[in-house]
Amino acid sequence: MKSLKFLVVAGVMLAFATPVMFVGCKGGASKADSTSGDDNTILGAGATFPNPLYSKMFSEYNKSTGLKVNYQSIGSGGGIQQLTSRTVDFGASDAPLNGKQDSALSAPAIHIPITAGAVVLSYNLPELKDTLQLTPDVLAKIFLGEIKKWNDPKIAAINKGVKLPSTDILVAHRSDGSGTSNIFTTYLDKVSEDWHAKVGKGSSVNWPVGLGGKGNEGVAGSIKQTPGAIGYVELAYAVQNNMTFAKMQNKAGNFITPSIASITAAANIEIPADAKVSLTNTDAAAGYPISGLTWILVYKEQKYGTRSAEKVTKMLKLIQWMVHEGQQYCAPLNYAPLSDNAAKVADAQLKAVTFDGKPVLQ
Repeated sequence: MKSLKFLVVAGVMLAFATPVMFVGCKGGASKADSTSGDDNTILGAGATFPNPLYSKMFSEYNKSTGLKVNYQSIGSGGGIQQLTSRTVDFGASDAPLNGKQDSALSAPAIHIPITAGAVVLSYNLPELKDTLQLTPDVLAKIFLGEIKKWNDPKIAAINKGVKLPSTDILVAHRSDGSGTSNIFTTYLDKVSEDWHAKVGKGSSVNWPVGLGGKGNEGVAGSIKQTPGAIGYVELAYAVQNNMTFAKMQNKAGNFITPSIASITAAANIEIPADAKVSLTNTDAAAGYPISGLTWILVYKEQKYGTRSAEKVTKMLKLIQWMVHEGQQYCAPLNYAPLSDNAAKVADAQLKAVTFDGKPVLQ
């Protein structure tokens, strides 16, 4: 298999997207909606991490095909729950399904990678003119509540010459089941023995300290409104909201700014056939260490309820377009487009989807 080589596309930043993206469809996803026979409306729900990108993709696809997509940006956990209850056509998650989630499904589901992004540490320190640098150890101690002031000697030691305020640190984290949280806590679990022992990893964890917010939007709002706050959000949200974010020290000892180039470097790994892979704590010297893929999840067998073959075909062609033509919208929104290798894995997953036992896409 070839190593990942991402295409970087220049473009204009899309304005900040609302947390729920509707294209030509009213209301939320209900079981009646998902089996209503409306073959021109696709319902999805899940990750907030890729929501700015998905909003743009669904809007552009609607312009060229007329297909309507109602996507609820409710967090990966919510998307998985709605997929499990079959109230949506697809779920979206920044974390692969775990064993418990897999067993809760009524039938096997597949993972289709769409893009890679970065989870950044954004902070609100109006007096600070320099870009803050953080190490894995200091970051873990902040989120464990062991470092309480911004001028703590441990922070000062890695930001020499920077005048740090004595402001109290307020940690902002997700309150909902979140793939962004999964990426972030998986990273902390890898780099900190204390975090591994006391908290662990997952889409939902028992946070030692801090204020919870729903979605990337909720955490971003808490940070912007609270001097002294620090929290983790998706790179696109930070950029689109003019939020300040830190450089993170990676495994090679380099302090890395999250960017398309550093996400691409982190993602320079083999993609397994099931597309389930973690990008955190990369070995790449130029790689940003808190990066991750995001996936669309669909049932492998699509004949259930009153679903029609026509609707299923339209949905899969939409996702296929996202994997290929839609990648042009990634880089302008600070996501890393899929490599040829990752796109091939996505195509193989899509071609495995069946309707009444027969492949839908050839």
